[in-house]
Amino acid sequence: MNERPFPIYSREAIFEPGADGSLLVRMPDGLGPYPSRITERLEHWGTVAPDRPFLARRVGQDWRSVRYAEALDAARAIGAALLDRRMSAERPVLILSGNSIEQGLLSLACLHVGVPFVPISTAYSLVSTDFAKLRAIVALVRPGLIFADDGGRYAPAIRACAPADAEIVIMHGNLDRQATPFEALLATTPTSAVESAAGAVRAGTMAKLLFTSGSTGIPKAVIHTHEMFCSLQRMLRMVYPALAKEPPVLVDWLPWNHILGGSVVFGLALFNGGTLYIDDGKPVPGQIEETVRNLRDVAPLLYCNVPKGYEELIPHLRRDSALRESFFSRVRVLQYSGASIAQHVCDAIDELAVETVGERIPWVTILGSTEAGAISVYRHAHIAPAGNVGLPLPGVTLKLVPTDGKLEARVRSPSVTPGYWRQDDLTATAFDEEGFFRTGDGLDWIAPNDRQLGLRYCGRLAEDFKLATGTWVRVGALRALLLAHLAPDVRDVVIAGENRNYVAVLAVPEAPDTVNDDRVVARVRSKLTALAEGPHGSAQRVLRLAFLIGQLSIDAGDLTDKGGINQRNVLRRHSVLVEQLYADPPGRNVICVRPP
Repeated sequence: MNERPFPIYSREAIFEPGADGSLLVRMPDGLGPYPSRITERLEHWGTVAPDRPFLARRVGQDWRSVRYAEALDAARAIGAALLDRRMSAERPVLILSGNSIEQGLLSLACLHVGVPFVPISTAYSLVSTDFAKLRAIVALVRPGLIFADDGGRYAPAIRACAPADAEIVIMHGNLDRQATPFEALLATTPTSAVESAAGAVRAGTMAKLLFTSGSTGIPKAVIHTHEMFCSLQRMLRMVYPALAKEPPVLVDWLPWNHILGGSVVFGLALFNGGTLYIDDGKPVPGQIEETVRNLRDVAPLLYCNVPKGYEELIPHLRRDSALRESFFSRVRVLQYSGASIAQHVCDAIDELAVETVGERIPWVTILGSTEAGAISVYRHAHIAPAGNVGLPLPGVTLKLVPTDGKLEARVRSPSVTPGYWRQDDLTATAFDEEGFFRTGDGLDWIAPNDRQLGLRYCGRLAEDFKLATGTWVRVGALRALLLAHLAPDVRDVVIAGENRNYVAVLAVPEAPDTVNDDRVVARVRSKLTALAEGPHGSAQRVLRLAFLIGQLSIDAGDLTDKGGINQRNVLRRHSVLVEQLYADPPGRNVICVRPP
């Protein structure tokens, strides 16, 4: 079948030996020119396409939108208000709220006049009870202004953490302390100081701080510069050259406090003159329905999601013909990031696409990180896509360092952070002696005899652990193996076994009511038995499995804001169930393959 014409970058890589036994991998093409500050693109589209919608968000049955000319005017007005208040890198803007048009306009204003902004995970404000992570963040960044859309919802966090001298800006709600309405910022009259400030922004000017997830401690503040923002978008333009002629239409829920939502997706719209429809849904039951509603209304040109997001969409696409017709009517690329995707998810979407429009839609994965931006890109073949991440993007030099049986990925490119804000010790250890950023990701070749086929993701090096026998368990590779064999009964797995005698797993069932289905239990036991009796060693031999009962929660930390499983947090929160896996005798709901 012929796929829709939408060219995707593909060139043969150059391989060079490193001085330390590593291998350097890069593309033959340079990036070419790109802006030194990201709001040059806002100025461009505000001039050449002033009436084109830039940001839109649902209000009831309708969509409220802001055009490019309106966004530029708002950025200048709010920028003037920020300059009047002497906001700076020493007094940045802290954003507590979720994605919204107002947050987008405030972010653009900060970018335009060179004031860093700091978008924060809403869980730190709305779920936490002690606000420990938020307190640590506020103490580190020392904000001069804090924005919260709903004063009532964010009041406890603001009371607990806001500095006395920080101005609070809200959209609505009762904060029980003095606050400035957002409309007051919008009403500011811009002066020549705004354009002077914009002219002073350089490639190395700090654009924003993005915080890492903090799953193993206090989150780290990753510096993002204008060069990182602009070079990342230039890389993506080279991956999707058609965007130069066809501005993207995007429907997206990914949180803007992460690089995928806040830099990749938001930036794709801004850089290429596209329209971003803000989706208030999430890839979990009870919230995916809002995403379905939005996709029924708006057909994306390029769709970006995490693997779990695609998985949650499948049953809705199967039973909702209006959704299928809308979703597949215009989409040219299905892009994902954040985790490896299971083969059965790709197969299901492919089947639905062929049924609806007569052809498959290309899958593209981009490997990246908060600190390194985009690293590699891979356009899937129609077989065995799971875990494959391809080769470096143009402008990226990938250094592969043999480490404990894996290839550790290190990166040097214009989209790599200069370091962590006010954490010089962490910055010093993040880079090697040649200036490559240590990503902590493990990679391996798809086909060692043909490196041009690219690399596959093998998980985080820090997630790997040893059994009591001293054998290494490669969590990423084992997870991919199990998902391939246990689908469709199992949606995801969490690997246990550190300092134990054997590997056991907690499994997320395909549906909650299947955990007590004897046929499902028998199938899972049979598949695990076949794996255990195969040629795999003890590091890939799972002897016990228990289903996780109930939904995993983004708010409780089981899932990241992007919908991926947080292995450490799940093991910690479900420690009682983990102990049942290793009890003698085991818990009554534990599936045992054979005596360990």
